[in-house]
Amino acid sequence: MKKLFLIIGAPGSGKTTDAELIASKHENITHYSTGDMLRAEIASGSQRGKEIDSFVSKGLIVPIEIVIETIVTAIKNASTDIVVIDGYPRSIEQMTELDKYLKNESEVELTNVIEVEVSQDTAFKRVLGRAADAEVVRADDNEEVFLNRMKLYIEPLAEIKSFYTKQDVLKVISGEGTIEEIVDEMDNFIQSRV
Repeated sequence: MKKLFLIIGAPGSGKTTDAELIASKHENITHYSTGDMLRAEIASGSQRGKEIDSFVSKGLIVPIEIVIETIVTAIKNASTDIVVIDGYPRSIEQMTELDKYLKNESEVELTNVIEVEVSQDTAFKRVLGRAADAEVVRADDNEEVFLNRMKLYIEPLAEIKSFYTKQDVLKVISGEGTIEEIVDEMDNFIQSRV
């Protein structure tokens, strides 16, 4: 049985960095980001990869069922029993579809959803700081795009938190400290659940 941890957080909350650092400390943890999984599936040349590419290459959104199947397949194929995915779910639809899928899935158990909670001010400073320090600036690291991404993150957040709180799987961690503090707290929590 694979244990799945989902990490959600605002843009600039540090969720991907946190997950990468935790996975690098433990041989029994695999980390994925949703975008990486879709790109890997395309690169594999599989039938599903070709299907995903038919949407991505035209700039279209990949249908939710395909995304869920890709995520669950990646989890099942992970070389470890503990899988951490950051940046998912981002919408009510993604959450409910994943939940439906997992209810009929005997090989994967959603252990916890971890929210890295930061103020909009902190997230904004980090995203703009990331842009200032980067040799290649991400196209989404500017004020207008940040505010739009923040809005998209916040709109479904209360409902997502309520859903996972009712399932008793939500853990909120403050993302306001140093990377070391945040990673230690998240890592200790994940270790306590496996």
